[in-house]
Amino acid sequence: MPGGKRGLVAPQNTFLENIVRRSSESSFLLGNAQIVDWPVVYSNDGFCKLSGYHRADVMQKSSTCSFMYGELTDKKTIEKVRQTFDNYESNCFEVLLYKKNRTPVWFYMQIAPIRNEHEKVVLFLCTFKDITLFKQPIEDDSTKGWTKFARLTRALTNSRSVLQQLTPMNKTEVVHKHSRLAEVLQLGSDILPQYKQEAPKTPPHIILHYCAFKTTWDWVILILTFYTAIMVPYNVSFKTKQNNIAWLVLDSVVDVIFLVDIVLNFHTTFVGPGGEVISDPKLIRMNYLKTWFVIDLLSCLPYDIINAFENVDEGISSLFSSLKVVRLLRLGRVARKLDHYLEYGAAVLVLLVCVFGLVAHWLACIWYSIGDYEVIDEVTNTIQIDSWLYQLALSIGTPYRYNTSAGIWEGGPSKDSLYVSSLYFTMTSLTTIGFGNIAPTTDVEKMFSVAMMMVGSLLYATIFGNVTTIFQQMYANTNRYHEMLNNVRDFLKLYQVPKGLSERVMDYIVSTWSMSKGIDTEKVLSICPKDMRADICVHLNRKVFNEHPAFRLASDGCLRALAVEFQTIHCAPGDLIYHAGESVDALCFVVSGSLEVIQDDEVVAILDHLP
Repeated sequence: MPGGKRGLVAPQNTFLENIVRRSSESSFLLGNAQIVDWPVVYSNDGFCKLSGYHRADVMQKSSTCSFMYGELTDKKTIEKVRQTFDNYESNCFEVLLYKKNRTPVWFYMQIAPIRNEHEKVVLFLCTFKDITLFKQPIEDDSTKGWTKFARLTRALTNSRSVLQQLTPMNKTEVVHKHSRLAEVLQLGSDILPQYKQEAPKTPPHIILHYCAFKTTWDWVILILTFYTAIMVPYNVSFKTKQNNIAWLVLDSVVDVIFLVDIVLNFHTTFVGPGGEVISDPKLIRMNYLKTWFVIDLLSCLPYDIINAFENVDEGISSLFSSLKVVRLLRLGRVARKLDHYLEYGAAVLVLLVCVFGLVAHWLACIWYSIGDYEVIDEVTNTIQIDSWLYQLALSIGTPYRYNTSAGIWEGGPSKDSLYVSSLYFTMTSLTTIGFGNIAPTTDVEKMFSVAMMMVGSLLYATIFGNVTTIFQQMYANTNRYHEMLNNVRDFLKLYQVPKGLSERVMDYIVSTWSMSKGIDTEKVLSICPKDMRADICVHLNRKVFNEHPAFRLASDGCLRALAVEFQTIHCAPGDLIYHAGESVDALCFVVSGSLEVIQDDEVVAILDHLP
């Protein structure tokens, strides 16, 4: 790779790839502009057919095509070609070259330097056109007699097609076939390609799924989905008609936002099965129609507006309210977005608490629905005194009473009191406390309580098990630190190390731990591959490389090789690094602090850290 630090890398999505992919009819070479003699790094099939060489024969040969020079090749033209490469210029030449079978051919050769985003020439693009038919016949043994006449006849018969090929495009063709590639490969072009990373090309009405706007929009949908997960079960269970204008407007705005989300999903890219980003509008539509469209459409219909009308039948209103539960299926999409935060202990803890509260809220709504269904027997029009709602009404002083004039049952606790009591019962059951002041009495209530206890035991075990693990992870480094200190103390005590040396050992361990936070650098680097490990080591030792004069002229490869051999050590005040007479097996650079050179208990020099 020209100008790079690595020897083998994945190809970039560059304009260069477009040339290789779209110019199969042209003949060209690509040469490395950063290496001596500009070796060929790519040759297309057109050049191989034109020259008679295989691609393997051409690779790593000079881009000046010196391997195709012969006795009739003009020396001055050869020199001009080389000067063009030396000066990184763009130029055109008519040059006589020889095919692999040593047949002389006249070529129109165009040389164009390719620059990267830093305006540095990294490649040379050399294009070739066979113009032998337009030149004087080459005088050699093969062009004498009838052979020369046959060649002239062939030139006259083929001149029309060749002239058509070399004629520049007219204005109409430029309008319809205008492309940067055509301009680059046309003779006399002054527009040069660039070798750099290009942004993914998507249609103007397509949104990238990882852009900032889509990320922000997804967070809005996430918040509204949680709002829906709380309000929908409450509205369905407590049969609220949303007569409050403020709540009706809010729910209508939420429905409109979900409707807009459907429209955006029809124009948002997605990742295909092969890991590629799909931006084709037709494929995007088909994928969305097959996955989430039906659920999203059912979830954004304006059920609240229908329920707001007073003349709507109670059964139809309940049906429309029940359909809103479909919107809860969006939580599956929410769960996938939360995967990014599962590696953080605090985020997992908050997520578990939210899940526990949400499950308790749903179960509270179901618990109230069961009591509301059983408290009044619609067949006999009598009150069920064994229902938990009846017992609650008696305990708080709001009993049910029958209105004979209207023929309906009235009274009972308020909806706020009913919800708080239902949530109180589900929370005590899920946490396995169960005070018993609100207890199931009917068979249906007992069956639901059994199922809720089973769910609660699983949730309780999951949450508290994860909480224990999270706290263990949070204090893992602290426990390891104290364990290491205890081992060192036991070691010093067992071998009766002198007090002064023991204090130095403890000071060194404490200060080193405070600087490294207990992180084993060598263990982390051993996980990374060789190339990545070298990059990290260069970053860790950047202060030495940037500020010490010994490394100013070092190449990137030299710095990477040295960086992996560097080790960072910490020395406490008073520590002796080298004693007089010891063999020096390492070269040290003072990054911070200072060192004293002591001779006969006198300081003869002070070595300061890098500026």
